[in-house]
Amino acid sequence: MKLFFASDLHGCFDSTSQMIAAFERSGAEHLILLGDILNHGPRNALPSGYAPIKVAELLNQYGDKIIAVRGNCDSEVDQMLLDFPIMSDYNLVLLPNGRRLFLTHGHLFNSDSSNSHKHPRLCPGDIIASGHTHLPVAAPKGEFIEFNPGSVTIPRGGHVASYGLLEDDTLSVMSFDGKELCSVHLD
Repeated sequence: MKLFFASDLHGCFDSTSQMIAAFERSGAEHLILLGDILNHGPRNALPSGYAPIKVAELLNQYGDKIIAVRGNCDSEVDQMLLDFPIMSDYNLVLLPNGRRLFLTHGHLFNSDSSNSHKHPRLCPGDIIASGHTHLPVAAPKGEFIEFNPGSVTIPRGGHVASYGLLEDDTLSVMSFDGKELCSVHLD
């Protein structure tokens, strides 16, 4: 199974087009969107190429391959433009190796084990995949694996725009020029 992860598109058509091209090249079976899909949000500057209707039209062409969760900038109005569900706060995917992949944006649930209110109840070895911080992460964190594909549109912390891949029991965060930014092997 090969999965492609993206987060924090924030309505930018240019970045979303670049992400879709990478998804197609990857040969992944599913495109996992970890929230903040159409809206730029009140704390972010308007991204160059901001065109949420065009982003929705492009993503709708891949609706049968998309698994998505709601970000803090996503709303029912955004859902009205999309042909695939985005309003779930989380989703669980069972991987062939028996691990669970907990998908969330990161504003409600996250990998902070010191805050039991925000930390999902998972089994050791499970993966928490989230966006929200716009920072790429692929690393063990306590009994879990923390994974964040970074941001397609508004990278932070000096990082470049990025996406994630799960292939052959390895989670990787990749730049759009093909460089691996970080990875973790799922033993």
